[in-house]
Amino acid sequence: MTEFHEQIRKRAAKAVASLDKARAQDDDYLVEVQEAELENLARLAREHGLAIPELAAYSAA
Repeated sequence: MTEFHEQIRKRAAKAVASLDKARAQDDDYLVEVQEAELENLARLAREHGLAIPELAAYSAA
């Protein structure tokens, strides 16, 4: 695994954790922000041919 791949995985894990926390707190704004972050990370991963399970739900074409 490359350093780039590892950084994307770490960012994805952090964003998923933040999204879960935002949902638990009913923070609609932060949910939206974290979902956008995950969508951007999924796009970036896809562009670089990386398979990151945490981003599978955010890989819309």
